[in-house]
Amino acid sequence: MKKFTLLLALIFTTISFAQTITSKQEDANVAQYALLTKVNEYYPDITLNKTITNFYADGKIIDSQQQFNLKGTKFSSYKLGIEPDNKKLLFEYISAEAGKVYGDITIFKGNALRTTFYEEKGEIEVSLNGKAVYSKKL
Repeated sequence: MKKFTLLLALIFTTISFAQTITSKQEDANVAQYALLTKVNEYYPDITLNKTITNFYADGKIIDSQQQFNLKGTKFSSYKLGIEPDNKKLLFEYISAEAGKVYGDITIFKGNALRTTFYEEKGEIEVSLNGKAVYSKKL
């Protein structure tokens, strides 16, 4: 009897915490587009695109990502994500000339702080408003 009661409790607990996650491809909202514009101003390798896929849970955005048609570009992979607070952008791209490059760009007090990891070169770079302030070869 104890096992049966425990099993029922586990099932009902799991069901009560389940969330429905949906996604919609739509135009970036004002805050998302402002972030993309600010980032692209200092870092033109981050593509400015108005279409975005937002992921919702309980009516709130929990994640946002952009999809790109890479035909005719130098990239074999290109991914952008925006965190729900619209202050941080995550990026990852792969190209023949640079290899795999990934990192994030955070808007802090109106400044764009970028941390970039270059896998092929084994290098980390930190930039502020488009200018490198720190670079380290590993």
